[in-house]
Amino acid sequence: MDVKNLVIIGSGPAAFTAAIYAARANLNPIVFEGFMSGPVGGQLMTTTEVENFPGFPSGIIGPKLMENMRDQAKRFGTIFITEDVISLDLTKQPFTVNGSKKYKIQTNSIIIATGAYAKRLDITGSRDGEFWQRGVTACAICDGAAPLFREKDLFVIGGGDSAVEEAVFLTKYGKKIYIVHRRDELRASKIMADRALNHPKVEILWNSKIIEILGDDIVKEVVIENIKTNKIEKKSAGGVFFAIGHKPATDFLNHQVDMLPNGYIKVLPFSTKTSVEGVFAAGDVQDHIYRQAITAAGSGCMAALDAEKYLLEKGFLD
Repeated sequence: MDVKNLVIIGSGPAAFTAAIYAARANLNPIVFEGFMSGPVGGQLMTTTEVENFPGFPSGIIGPKLMENMRDQAKRFGTIFITEDVISLDLTKQPFTVNGSKKYKIQTNSIIIATGAYAKRLDITGSRDGEFWQRGVTACAICDGAAPLFREKDLFVIGGGDSAVEEAVFLTKYGKKIYIVHRRDELRASKIMADRALNHPKVEILWNSKIIEILGDDIVKEVVIENIKTNKIEKKSAGGVFFAIGHKPATDFLNHQVDMLPNGYIKVLPFSTKTSVEGVFAAGDVQDHIYRQAITAAGSGCMAALDAEKYLLEKGFLD
């Protein structure tokens, strides 16, 4: 079996940026861009206007940004395989990458850039094809500044540090921010909880859950149930933000690389190197702090440079 230089697993900003750099370095990268695991292009494929990616002063829609990145990688010779990776064998060199259909590839290095998925509750109106990305989102920092949410009543679902952080961030744009929490106290750290409790634009709806999201083309109202009293109330709403955590897409790795306690891939400081020599991780799959398109793209660049250096040092390149 012909052994390849580099396989990149993923299809978001990290994967495509890694492919651009690797292809320009004549590494002839192969990208498994997925099929059933999520939209090719990652989370930005479900994002409308992207206003904070440098180089686009008027903004750009998420799918177009990812199409541009993919086309740029393809221009330099990247080979794309539209399959999921179902398993890897990292126990020996060369590594083996097993696709979900017909591809089984041996490679000297791998970049894992499979991303992370925002957790969502199954609420009527929040699903794909309903109001998802039309007033329902899972990233206030990414989407909160959009005109859609300005001077509107906004609802954040959650009770931890992320929920409080997103709620306080949204106070810069929304009229009033409601944190909807199923319990009678926040799970957030004391310092974060105090920020929410003492902010004049934030109100916490205790012992509550959103049971339905209503609107026309965009979100207009939410239906909230108090789980102690069973009282149901309808409120005007301009947006709903899930803030209940993320899950990195790492199940296919079968714990062959070291993970952080929260499930994200552990990389060495100031690098994209994992615990397995020759295997690198980039983007949200190893970043549980920033989770932005631009930081993912930056780490994709780092991973490609790290992989090229590794291949040179090991004598895999002429």
